[in-house]
Amino acid sequence: MITYTMSTADIHPSHLTGFFVGWPNPPSPERHLAILNAASHVVLAIDDQSGRVVGFIYAISDNILSAYIPLLEVLPEYKNQGIGRELVRRLLDQLKDFYMIDLICDDNLRPFYEKLGLKYHGGMIIRNYNRQSGS
Repeated sequence: MITYTMSTADIHPSHLTGFFVGWPNPPSPERHLAILNAASHVVLAIDDQSGRVVGFIYAISDNILSAYIPLLEVLPEYKNQGIGRELVRRLLDQLKDFYMIDLICDDNLRPFYEKLGLKYHGGMIIRNYNRQSGS
């Protein structure tokens, strides 16, 4: 069974292992927790049996007009169970009163987000991969 929460209060770095698969410089679990704690909005998916976080999504926002969703991740062994869809649904519900909610994703993920009501729009980015770990 998966439980969803909007709080990081009982989360420890040991609950956040296995994320950022394929990243050359992933954040450590400690840094990952710091990122989630700094977010304005967060939703976590927790496996009730293990207590492990198996998915997360968060937003950063001015809490007035706009929000940006930087990351959605579900552990590989928990994918294709509707967890990602539920994380997005719950976060968008938290953000429903904002004028703009922005998210940038790889092209192969567009159909996933479009099914959840997001619309394609061009964007610009800079990526400093040497800072990817957040340290």
